[in-house]
Amino acid sequence: MGKKMLLLVLIVFTSCKGTSQEEKKEEKSETAFKVNKTDAEWRNELTDIEYYVLRKAATENPFSSELLDIKAEGTYVCAGCQTPLFRSEHKFDSGTGWPSFDREIEGNVAYDTDYKIGVPRTEEHCAVCGGHLGHVFNDGPRNTTGKRHCINGAALDFIPDNQ
Repeated sequence: MGKKMLLLVLIVFTSCKGTSQEEKKEEKSETAFKVNKTDAEWRNELTDIEYYVLRKAATENPFSSELLDIKAEGTYVCAGCQTPLFRSEHKFDSGTGWPSFDREIEGNVAYDTDYKIGVPRTEEHCAVCGGHLGHVFNDGPRNTTGKRHCINGAALDFIPDNQ
């Protein structure tokens, strides 16, 4: 009798369908951004890698970004809508293979929680167009903010201060 009861309990628990992640996705998709375009418009305006990173939340290969080693002073802007997101003085070499910053330009980066790898992570996206940027972690430089904004270079364009 005990084995049958245990089996019944296991069946009940494994058949329950959680909806917390689905609700979160619906909330994000209903968000009205200042820049709204159709999927076809985004595909037409962005390169393939920009499209997959910004619009499909893909991750570029580590150490593949041309922006990784830029040392010049300037602003990193959203590749989708040109919103200023990060300043060069907040960039640091995290050794991860992606451009990393210890802080964002306040108000231009929005946050959400994603569960794509089975654990919650803080996802960053452009607050103006909703484009996926990367994730923020609490393992950044302790002498500043302690944050590591791990950003896909394909989601950014760099504008030097002298332009």
